[in-house]
Amino acid sequence: MEIEFWWFLALPLFFALGWLAARIDIRQVVHESRALPRSYLSGLNFLLNEQQDKAIDAFIEAVKLDPQTIELHFALGSLFRRRGETDRAIRMHQSLVDREDLSDEQRLQALAELGQDHLKAGLLDRAEAVFLKLRNTRLNDTAVRFLLEIYQQEKDWAKAIEAAKALPDHESVLWRKEVANFYCELATLALASSRNDEARRHLDQAFAINRRCVRASIVLGDLMAAEKRYDEAIEVWKRVESQDPVYLALVAERIMDAHRRLDRVEQGQTLLRSWLERHSSLDLLDEVFHWELEKEGSRAAYDLVREELRRNPTLLGLDKLLEAALLNAPAEQRSDIELVKQLIHGHTRRVARYRCAECGFKARQFQWRCPACGGWETYPPRRTEEYDLAP
Repeated sequence: MEIEFWWFLALPLFFALGWLAARIDIRQVVHESRALPRSYLSGLNFLLNEQQDKAIDAFIEAVKLDPQTIELHFALGSLFRRRGETDRAIRMHQSLVDREDLSDEQRLQALAELGQDHLKAGLLDRAEAVFLKLRNTRLNDTAVRFLLEIYQQEKDWAKAIEAAKALPDHESVLWRKEVANFYCELATLALASSRNDEARRHLDQAFAINRRCVRASIVLGDLMAAEKRYDEAIEVWKRVESQDPVYLALVAERIMDAHRRLDRVEQGQTLLRSWLERHSSLDLLDEVFHWELEKEGSRAAYDLVREELRRNPTLLGLDKLLEAALLNAPAEQRSDIELVKQLIHGHTRRVARYRCAECGFKARQFQWRCPACGGWETYPPRRTEEYDLAP
């Protein structure tokens, strides 16, 4: 293959053009870096070293020197919001929204940041208005997720359902669990106002979304009990064992009340004892202990708790055992048992908490939604994990 002579003439030209392009790029970078305020570079350095206070001061100085640095305004506003200075963040992002020289993309970003500022400040109506403006834009999915959070905080469950259905991943398992709980919230409100037909319709919708929704079974049982259909209520509550037995403690008292109204307390006791044997739970033990003490006496209650403590040694179980022992102890031993019980009980009151499986937040009462991270059904209704005495 012959090489054309003119190629030899073109090669030096190509090298020269490449060298010239590189020089132009380098000069442009140097020029831009020199044009940046020194305080901007200082702010970046402070930010990398996690010195947010000094970074903010440096960025404020940079903005004063060059008010046209739009990205710096965004960074500064986000820093204000993370520090909890929502008023300053709102002013910073509102000033960006009001500027006429912003591109459409930058204006959308400024609106999204402003909506988050309002949400962080607890101004839910303003946050909702901002995110509604972002619907049907390139930030639609982001807007819907924030709207879903707002509607949950406002307990506007109908709007929360609509927002959840607009999410791109609305067929996920997480979505089904959340929306089923939204319908349960609506059913609970309807049942509290004796709107039973409406409550039943919402529960049907919850089951359509999530057939294994424990909460829907519990509320459906409540509805039947309100209509004095106790046999049917018991059968519905018994489903909980197959759905998720950890929630049996939530229906134990309901089960016993229904059996009491049907004059079948012994049958209810037998059911609860079988549950306790298969699914150890301190809250379930409390209910069984109460009825054992009432129907069978203090000795039977003591034997029940002692056997359960052997199977599942916990401080809370020990506290319950001491309570039972105190009822059976001779008069001369009661003061000593009472002293030990007070010591144990004082400690268990401090540590007996329900704990969110997602964020670890602790609460004295069981809740369907974590008040810290907002997760649904993240509070398993049991309190044994932290206080286990077993080796």
